[in-house]
Amino acid sequence: MITIQKKVLFSMVAFGTLCSSSLLAQNNENIIKSIMTLRGDVESLYTKIDENKDAYKSQMKSYSLQISDNEAQINRQETSLKLTAQNLEKIEAELKEIGSNSKDIKPMIQNALLTLAKEIKVGIPFKVEERLAALVKITTDLKSGDITQEKALALTWANYDDALRLTKEIGLFKQEISLDNEAKLAKIAKIGSVMMFFSTLDEKVGYVKQEGDAYTYVAVTDEAHKTQIVKLFDALQKQIRTGYFSLPNALILRGVN
Repeated sequence: MITIQKKVLFSMVAFGTLCSSSLLAQNNENIIKSIMTLRGDVESLYTKIDENKDAYKSQMKSYSLQISDNEAQINRQETSLKLTAQNLEKIEAELKEIGSNSKDIKPMIQNALLTLAKEIKVGIPFKVEERLAALVKITTDLKSGDITQEKALALTWANYDDALRLTKEIGLFKQEISLDNEAKLAKIAKIGSVMMFFSTLDEKVGYVKQEGDAYTYVAVTDEAHKTQIVKLFDALQKQIRTGYFSLPNALILRGVN
């Protein structure tokens, strides 16, 4: 009887050992599969990281080249503005020198008005007609005797000061533009005399582009560029004139002669 019990007990122990070995083997196999899966995932992540690094480096290189190009263009524009300012200061000095002279200074004033008119015509197309009309009025009133030479000199000087101020002024304005051969009233975002953006009532946005000896208004179709211009208008509307803005490349490089 005791022998039978021992056999039964031995059989149970053996069966338990076999089961444990089978389960252990199965667990080991599952663990190995999990490790292989994780290893594959890790290798995949490393591959993606390397790809993202390459893409990031390429993007940063592109941005760096664009920044360098823009800085070079801005430097050229600043040089042009300095030359313009020197030209205007020279004429202002001449006007100041003859301001107290009792001689006829009409020819000098008329020459100064013609020079400024030329500056306005070749410069950024900001309220050109209004600014030219102001100069024509001075000329007309001076010829007709409605204003004295001294008054005409003071008005001419004030218009030169205004021209210099516009090269630095940043703000929102309104003026009529020609878009697709159609006259439209638009809001204008003027960045000194180097950039000018517009926004029409029918929600078209864009910028001024120099083409040879003329300027055209270009409507933007790229959604990213549209968003950038809209953000600029929103910022200027809130009186925010300093900060970092991403904008389409709309630099106006034409110097004033």
